[in-house]
Amino acid sequence: MIYKKLGNTDRKISVIGLGTMTFGEQTTRDEAFKIMDFAFENGINFFDTAEMYPVYPKKETQGMSEKIIGDWINSRNVRDKIVIGTKISSSHPKGIGATKLAWIRGGGNKLKFDSKNFNEALDSSLERLKTNYIDLYQLHWPERSTNTFGRREYTINKNEGDWNDFENVLEALKKFIKSGKIRHIGLSNETPYGLSKYLELSKHKNLPRMVSVQNPYSLVNRTYEVGMSEISIREKCGLLVYYPLAAGGLSGKYRDGKMPKDSRMALFKGWERHLNPLAMKAYDKYFKLAKDFDLTMVQLAQSFVNSRPFVTSNIIGATNMDQLKENVESINIEFTDEMMDRVNEIHNNNPNPSP
Repeated sequence: MIYKKLGNTDRKISVIGLGTMTFGEQTTRDEAFKIMDFAFENGINFFDTAEMYPVYPKKETQGMSEKIIGDWINSRNVRDKIVIGTKISSSHPKGIGATKLAWIRGGGNKLKFDSKNFNEALDSSLERLKTNYIDLYQLHWPERSTNTFGRREYTINKNEGDWNDFENVLEALKKFIKSGKIRHIGLSNETPYGLSKYLELSKHKNLPRMVSVQNPYSLVNRTYEVGMSEISIREKCGLLVYYPLAAGGLSGKYRDGKMPKDSRMALFKGWERHLNPLAMKAYDKYFKLAKDFDLTMVQLAQSFVNSRPFVTSNIIGATNMDQLKENVESINIEFTDEMMDRVNEIHNNNPNPSP
C-alpha cells in the first residue's frame, strides 16, 4: 500500500480508502466485517463513513454504517491504527432529494453547521463508532446553494440570503478540536469558492484549517481538475475521491443494457445520471481501452484515479469481496504516459459525461 499525508498534517492515510455507505443496507454486518478485515490486512487504514449512512437514507437504518465500523474496530482492537472519517449532514436544499433527512435532528432547515448541531451529531457519531475522537470530521455538503450532485448549472437559492457563515463554522469546530473530540476537519461536495473562503479565514483568523475535500472524480467526471486541483496541490488540501467508478458505471456491469438486480441502480433512485447516453458511450470506449492494455475496466479506472497528484485517497466502495479485491489490487498498476494520452483522447471528445 502507498500512503500520503492528510493535508498539512503528519498523519498518513492509505491512497486507497474504504467507503462504507452500503454497510447496513446492501452490505450486511457479517459481510462488512469480512470487507474491513481484508482491507485492513491489505494496508488500508482510512475508513470513511457519515452519520447519514447507509444509502439510500432512511430512518430505520440511519447510523448503521458507523455502528458496524465501531463494532468491528472494538472487536479487532485497532482504533489507533485506523483513521476514521465521518460527516455531518446539513440542510442543503438539493443535497438529499425529497427526504430532507427529517429523522436527523429534525431535518430540513434545522440541520445547520453550528455548535448545537455539531455537539449533538458528534456525540452520536462517537457513540456509534465506539471511540472518543474522530480523526477527520467532514461537512457532508455545503449549507449554501451550490451546483453539486451532478448539477452542471449554478442557481442561487434566493431564500437563503447572503450565506456567509464560514467564519462561524470554523469557530464552532474550533471548540470541539480543542476538546479533543475532533483531530482534523475537512469538506465534501465543495466548490473552489467555498474551499478558498475556509482556507483564507484559517490563515488570517487563526482558525482550524481544512485538510481535505471529498468530491467525486473519475474518468468520466474530471470537473475537479478545473479550479479545485490547483488549490489542492498548492494549499496541501488533497482530494478524497468518491465515485471513482461513477457509481458503478465504470465497472462495466451496466453495459449492453444490463441491470444487475442487486445493483444500486436497480435498488434505488437518484443515480440515473450515471447511465445517460453520453456516459454509456464513454464506458464503452474505456472498456475497449482497458482491453488494449490487458486490464479490466475497473483496473484502468482506479489506477487513473490513484495516479493523480492532487488525490490523497481514493475511496472505494465494495458490496462484496470480489469487488473489493479488484479495487485494492489497482494500487499495484502503473498508470503510464501512454495510458494517459489514450484517456485524454476519449475525454477530449466526450468530457465529463457523468458528473
